[in-house]
Amino acid sequence: MRRPNGLAREAVRFKPASFAGTFLALLMSALIVSACGILLETGLRASVPPQRYADAPVVAAADQYLPLVTGSGEDREEEHVPLPDRARVDAALAARAARAPGAATAVPDFTFPVRGTDSEPPVPGGVLTGHGWGSHVFTGTALSTGSAPREGEVVLDTGTARAARVTAGDTVALRTATGQRHFRVSGVARPGAGDTVRNTEATGAAAVAWFADTQAPALAGHPGKADAIAVLPRPGTDAGDLAGSVRAALAGSEARVSVGDDRGAVEDPGLGHAKETLFGIGGSFGGIATLVAILTASGTVALSVAQRAREFALLRAVGATPRQVRRAVAGEALLVAPLAGIAGCLPGIGLAHWWFGQLRERGAIPEGVRAHVSVLPLLAAVAVGLLTALVAGWTAGRRPARTKPGQALTDASVERLRPGAIRTGLGVAALVGGGFLTGLSASSTGGDAAGAALGVVMLFMLAVALLGPLVARLCAGLFGLPLRGAGPAAGLAVANSRTNARRLASAITPIVLAMAFASTLVFMHTSEARVADSQLRAGLTADHVVTDPAGLPADAAARAARAPGVTAAVGLLNTEVLIPTGSGEFKALEAAAVQGVTGSAADLAQVQDLDVREGSLRRLGTGRIAIDRTLATSTGAGVGDRLRLHLPDGTEARPEVVAVYGRGIGLARVTMDRASLAGHVTSEFDSTLLVRGGSRQSLGALGQVTTASGYATGRSLDAKLGAWSNNTMAAVLGGFAAVAAVNTLVMTVLDRRRELGTLRLVGSTRRQVLTMLRWEALLVAVVGLVLGSAIAAATLVPMMRGITGESPYVPPLLYGSFAAAAAGLALLAVTLPARAALRRRP
Repeated sequence: MRRPNGLAREAVRFKPASFAGTFLALLMSALIVSACGILLETGLRASVPPQRYADAPVVAAADQYLPLVTGSGEDREEEHVPLPDRARVDAALAARAARAPGAATAVPDFTFPVRGTDSEPPVPGGVLTGHGWGSHVFTGTALSTGSAPREGEVVLDTGTARAARVTAGDTVALRTATGQRHFRVSGVARPGAGDTVRNTEATGAAAVAWFADTQAPALAGHPGKADAIAVLPRPGTDAGDLAGSVRAALAGSEARVSVGDDRGAVEDPGLGHAKETLFGIGGSFGGIATLVAILTASGTVALSVAQRAREFALLRAVGATPRQVRRAVAGEALLVAPLAGIAGCLPGIGLAHWWFGQLRERGAIPEGVRAHVSVLPLLAAVAVGLLTALVAGWTAGRRPARTKPGQALTDASVERLRPGAIRTGLGVAALVGGGFLTGLSASSTGGDAAGAALGVVMLFMLAVALLGPLVARLCAGLFGLPLRGAGPAAGLAVANSRTNARRLASAITPIVLAMAFASTLVFMHTSEARVADSQLRAGLTADHVVTDPAGLPADAAARAARAPGVTAAVGLLNTEVLIPTGSGEFKALEAAAVQGVTGSAADLAQVQDLDVREGSLRRLGTGRIAIDRTLATSTGAGVGDRLRLHLPDGTEARPEVVAVYGRGIGLARVTMDRASLAGHVTSEFDSTLLVRGGSRQSLGALGQVTTASGYATGRSLDAKLGAWSNNTMAAVLGGFAAVAAVNTLVMTVLDRRRELGTLRLVGSTRRQVLTMLRWEALLVAVVGLVLGSAIAAATLVPMMRGITGESPYVPPLLYGSFAAAAAGLALLAVTLPARAALRRRP
């Protein structure tokens, strides 16, 4: 690439104000692209340093992902979807691993929640983390008193033993997945580093209890299964060599061998979900944000070039060649874009770190994961800005560069009435494509509807950007009709807007983008939350709802049923299952909320009204489930069909559908008996207990008791917290587009100083000129709001009907705040620079 020529250097040097708007647009573009790129790279490279397995160089565990193959042949792609819960391996594989060359021993590891009974032992939250005693060889745990546990015995950590006032030889009552029983305390131990750094991740407990390795799997609710197998080497054995021999020993089994930081992913399966979250933000949202950044930045660059059309025309008139004009435009881009990109990367790094920190505080990312900042996303941000500036400048500079010198000054004073044929053709194609996807989204359900809707908003946005001058001219004429009777200033504003459609389009496009994306992201959540809350309140018919942060014992429903006045008590174990949907290239594994029910169908009918549409809940039981109607539509399954699904640990099942109901979004999309989920979740303690009859006092010993209304209110608050990510993306993208809109409006006002001075010379007062500009700003805001709202409506209506079966819900006050913000920013962006420009005497 040749160095920028003298024309470009002198233009930037002597007229820096002309490039300030371009610099700011490219800076904001780099900010967005670099922030999303950092999050994307962090998601791709995320790892968790091993802590529990820090002293076990080789760990064998089940794959925590389900493979999903789409397409075939050259189009074949394989995706790995993280499981809702931990997948486990056969504990007997430890013996095979121990026989591997270089292995000293192999220890099956177990981690599961254990509860005290009526505060016995009295531990914080009443819950402990259970392990097999064999893990002490790699965690550093050591006995303080007593001996290793045998079946029916337990070792407590020193803190718990002190709080419970028990010593070796005493007896404690504990609840596990197998129910309540008494254990003899065989000893007291000091937890090692491996038992203290992350033992609260799965169960939320700081207290620890160790059981006999022969009994631990059954107490965990997974007989014959282990979370992982830790392999310890013989002295002098290399970890890589040991890993190879263990892989050979376990060949043909479901176990996968991990070393290095991969052991951390075995400890914390939540890393997979964290990667998915970061990839969604950095990849999916980042792609949309990058497209918006390119469109807004290119529009600003094109506007900057167009505003200097008279300068380029003068250069052509005095003999400058087309090549020199094009080189001048390219040189300006080479001077401004890299500096703007570098300046934008600094706040981009700050935004990425803030976003990452907020996700970690909300539990979406494990503590051990760190944000990864390298030069790659920063270079990409600078390169995107540079290419955008070069392409936009080259496109905008083609006309003044190829105009004959004799016609240059004449053409510079007249705006083209329509965009070029190629641009118009692409815009029309995007418009037609958006219309097609709107129809496709309307006929789809679930994830297919959401995927099609994303294409709708992007294509319509692209159409507005490409057809901007035509759309602006049409809207100026249409929306300007009511303004013609509002006085001379309003009439002049309409005439100006129609005559300078390109200038109007440059100001409208960022507002359209901000309104379309912000409305889609925010109102998608308000719509889903409203439907979920409505269904929850209508479907929850219980008098009392009992919960406990640590979970409720499996016998809680039976104990509640014995309380005075109770007519029905049903325990719910809430988790997720993965259900295959779609076909061919559109196959997906959809996560669906599931409730495992303790109790009969008659009891369930007294505490929940699922709004059964087909079939009956009476047949609910082993191998038989009920599903929500939206799930029935997306999978094509009905009553009597067998639905293929994957239980939380990845186990495949094909239960029969015995009922289809209508309140799955608020309650659960799949309902099955609790026994079908037992053994497939880490914690088998119930999530919720629904009770009909009885009193708050009689149920108080079981947990926290609330009314159905109070429980629904709490769930709504949790849902609002879950919407933080959507609102943040809307704020980031909307804020960027708002800055771009303000920047463009300021540029257009400052470029019109000669025009404003002429109006003053022909007799217009300062107030009349400001009034005209305010009417123009309001016209820009109204057109942007209407077009942005139309795109959002075309996206949300089919998507929400496909996902929830209802129309989107738009809170009037929230939409009003969006409109007020757009109008207010437009007025400020026009009024402040206009006041400064009008201070000079004409």
